[in-house]
Amino acid sequence: MARKEAEKATSAGAVAGPGLTLAAVAVVQFMVSLDLSVVNVGLPEIADGLGFGAAGLTWVIHAYALTFGGLLLLGGKAADRYGRKRVLLCGLGLFGLASLLGGFAQAPGQLVAARAAQGIGAAALAPAALALLTATFPSGKPRVRAFGVWSAMNAAGGAFGVLAGGLLTEYAGWRWVMFVNVPMAAVALALVLRGVPGDRATVRGGRPDVLGAVLATAGLTLLVFGVVRTDRYAWTSPVTLTTLALAVVLLAAFVHAERTTTREPLVRLGLFANRAVAAANGYNLLLGAAMASAFYFMSLYLQRVLGNGAAMTGLMFLPFALGVVAGSVIAIKLGYRVAPRTLLVGGGLLTAAGFAWFGLISPDGSFAVDALGPSLVASVGFGLCLGPVVSTATAGVAPEETGTASGLLNSSRQIGASLGLAALGTAAEHRTGDTVTPASLNDGYALGLDLSALLLVAATVIALTVLRRGGTPGGEAAEPPAQARPETATR
Repeated sequence: MARKEAEKATSAGAVAGPGLTLAAVAVVQFMVSLDLSVVNVGLPEIADGLGFGAAGLTWVIHAYALTFGGLLLLGGKAADRYGRKRVLLCGLGLFGLASLLGGFAQAPGQLVAARAAQGIGAAALAPAALALLTATFPSGKPRVRAFGVWSAMNAAGGAFGVLAGGLLTEYAGWRWVMFVNVPMAAVALALVLRGVPGDRATVRGGRPDVLGAVLATAGLTLLVFGVVRTDRYAWTSPVTLTTLALAVVLLAAFVHAERTTTREPLVRLGLFANRAVAAANGYNLLLGAAMASAFYFMSLYLQRVLGNGAAMTGLMFLPFALGVVAGSVIAIKLGYRVAPRTLLVGGGLLTAAGFAWFGLISPDGSFAVDALGPSLVASVGFGLCLGPVVSTATAGVAPEETGTASGLLNSSRQIGASLGLAALGTAAEHRTGDTVTPASLNDGYALGLDLSALLLVAATVIALTVLRRGGTPGGEAAEPPAQARPETATR
């Protein structure tokens, strides 16, 4: 029987090599990242087309953020329990179908429901894809290259999403910001079916931790909900305080349940004792907060202060996208010789410098003077640290926990983005004041960009103080020896 399984694995490997797996994961990550930003530029046209009110329109963004952020841990655990390929295929199918239905929406509720379904699909496929990449490229130079490609597609998707959103909205109609995901999901499905070998569940036996799943999902969802609704309710309002307090209670109950459960835990708390996992998630949370806020402020500056249209604003983000790709390529080259910790520190400081430069914007400025230079500096720095943070967060993690570790990392980025945008957005709005003019808006956006730079400085402090000095490139240093993991040796 073992011989037949080996022959089957060999046959699958002959058809499904690491290159096809990397291509499939790259397309998946590009699609998920693009969807986080492609809708934003088209919001005014969506409001006019479907009759959204000012408050209701925000749910086009919030519906996706709530389901995506709230279900990521569950998606990562599902990948470990039911197999990465199976969960990836299910997530892609749901994501593509939801995008198609959203493009045909005839009422606000239909589009919001489609966006929520997109978030559920993304919460399944994002950690499954990352866990698959970790398992396919466990160490060495191939791992450095694989995570460099992943980081380039991740960042390029977010930056090109702004470009695509502007062009599609202006020249094809807002519905295409939803339809654009359908062909990408179809390509990804074909690549996964052809290029990804079937895998067995890395976690078998035991009873599922249903209580932990409910508490974690409800707690994370309430946390994201409470933060994103600060656009309507102040941070000190009873609604916000009550929502965040409930989130804290549910998450504390989740931690207690994971410590005492006799079932298979949703997240083994000992995972956080891994310094690399803890540091990478802290770094990633601050990185997500800074990047989401900077994208938001610069998009508004280009449109509301400098007066550019949606399509032109999208084009102005092209240098940023190209800079991220360039930074990712440099990270691959340097990753063969230097430790991930060095790239995290260097990339974080370079991105912080770019954002601080952004903070010098002026109401009578121009793209060439106020935005182009900072875009190139920040984007290269961002590209330098994207791959290493993912590689660090999953290095040394046992095979049966790669999906969980991937879900944690995606969750930290999503929660960081929501928290950062809400907090920095509130600070910028307070600086702008009641009188809205190009000059007052400029002051608010400049403050937000300066605070984004400070968040990245804090991230580099985490990398310097929590991650161990040295270590070989590719994550080998974090990989424990086989004899230290008896649970994998007996499989």
